[in-house]
Amino acid sequence: MSNTEKPEQREFPPEILKRNQKNRNELDLKSLQDVDPVKKQTGKGLDNQEDSPMDPPNAYEEPGKVDIQKEEMDSSIKIFMEEHREVLKVVEEFEKGIIAYKTNGYNLTKEINESFSNFFKSFDEDLLPHNRKEEKVLFPILNKKLIQAGEHSKGVKQVTAIDVMEDDHVKFIQLGALAFNLLGLATRMADERSRIFVLDTAYETSRELVELIKLHIYREDETLFPLAQKYISEEEFVLLQEEMEKF
Repeated sequence: MSNTEKPEQREFPPEILKRNQKNRNELDLKSLQDVDPVKKQTGKGLDNQEDSPMDPPNAYEEPGKVDIQKEEMDSSIKIFMEEHREVLKVVEEFEKGIIAYKTNGYNLTKEINESFSNFFKSFDEDLLPHNRKEEKVLFPILNKKLIQAGEHSKGVKQVTAIDVMEDDHVKFIQLGALAFNLLGLATRMADERSRIFVLDTAYETSRELVELIKLHIYREDETLFPLAQKYISEEEFVLLQEEMEKF
């Protein structure tokens, strides 16, 4: 396709088209190759943290896991875990959709389009509110408990699992916004090579986001929530449940 030809019209979820219409000039194509969407927050001291409590060689083999059965968890923790299961269903469909999209030569089908729309809707309406609820209700009290119990790094700054989870939450926003904007941007590009470059970047960013969400949920379900069950008292769980009901 020559640079003067217009690419065939492709439809994207209305959320993508509407949101990106407002941000038409936000992205600089020349700088996309230098984008580091998952740059750690230096203010937290996580960028060079050698002994982060949740960063083993194999992230799915957490050291020092607490052996607590899920049925023994407090009801408030079970709510968080159920929300995880619902999010994972949408994430897995999005993962299938983004892979199919690339395999299909970046041509949309109805199924792919629906997987994109459902994911970004759930991202805004389910995942981000879920994260905020964790940050406001569970994380403050659990962070104090972990420090009191010595469950933190041995560096100058006492980094706990909470710091790692909050850092993941920031990365979700960065990666989600980048993937969303790139997918919308590609629909307005006349140059085919530039369009494919942007879509390839959107694909890689989306795959990274999917893997991060899946790993994050695994870490919370298998390590963080059992730690909460171990260190938070029944009385504190009652108060925690009351705070959760405000969301």
